[in-house]
Amino acid sequence: MCVQSTFMKSPNPSICILDAFTTNPGDLSWEALASLGNLTVYDRTSPSERLERAEGHHILITNKVVLDKGLLCQVPDCELVCLLSTGTNAVDLDYCRERGIPVCNIPAYSTDSVAELTFALLLDWARGVHVHGEAVREGAWCDSADFCFSKTPQRELAGKTLGLVGFGEIARAVARIAAAFGMKLLACTPHPEGKPEMGQDFVTLETLLAESDVVSLHCPLTEATQGLINEDRIAMMRPGAVLINTGRGGLLDEAAVAAALKEGVLGAALLDVLSSEPPRADNPLLSAPNCTITPHIAWATRAARERLISILVENVTAFLEGNPKNVVNPA
Repeated sequence: MCVQSTFMKSPNPSICILDAFTTNPGDLSWEALASLGNLTVYDRTSPSERLERAEGHHILITNKVVLDKGLLCQVPDCELVCLLSTGTNAVDLDYCRERGIPVCNIPAYSTDSVAELTFALLLDWARGVHVHGEAVREGAWCDSADFCFSKTPQRELAGKTLGLVGFGEIARAVARIAAAFGMKLLACTPHPEGKPEMGQDFVTLETLLAESDVVSLHCPLTEATQGLINEDRIAMMRPGAVLINTGRGGLLDEAAVAAALKEGVLGAALLDVLSSEPPRADNPLLSAPNCTITPHIAWATRAARERLISILVENVTAFLEGNPKNVVNPA
């Protein structure tokens, strides 16, 4: 049975972080947050531990620990939910709205970090930096009959067309980098009006897929975008095109992408996210050819994590002062 919130905001609220480790594995400080109340920090929380750890706390903070109606209706003291992320999939926003619980996210903290990893993946595909660096360390250059050698094709990005699916802050940061490399820009967004002019042409998704050498995903994961890149849309892409996903794993039909890589329809997939994280060992992308996967690290630079914690503190402070900010479930 669900119970209603009864907590009248305390001058010394009880604050609980349910999964702190990925944000702060020990190289940063929670001191500023601890100064706002009685702070409890858990590195990780399993599904079976959620209720015991959430009970009695006025402010719950989560990254990936799911706070659904079934859990929240048993936690009457909760008055605020804060996310350690921009994405909001881990929290039942509708139920929190019904309960009058603001849910606050962390916007725009990792824009540059994600854009930089997007291009790190693309540049490594283009030039094979890590492959050649390892080959030299293993003695291949010492044994070479020539003054240079190539273990992967050497590709130039200048003049290639980059298609950006979504044109929010991260996509625009990627666009700035792409323009510096001399790439042509296409973008697809449901709301192009008012977006800054960065040399991009706004086109339909079908046109973007058909005309781009590289397709990079920067759209939110919604019912409409779940499995956005599927067998039918892969068939629209240029043969040998490169697919980059630093957004959300659920944007891909992973089986379809893996099949396209095996068949040589896609030239490469460069991914920082998967539909399930950590992935299952049988995820088809883990064994697909020409597929580079990094473990969801685009956001995780120290600079970005410092900004995240700073914005989190601002969110809690604003709530305690009676003026919540970055609320993603307004009444």
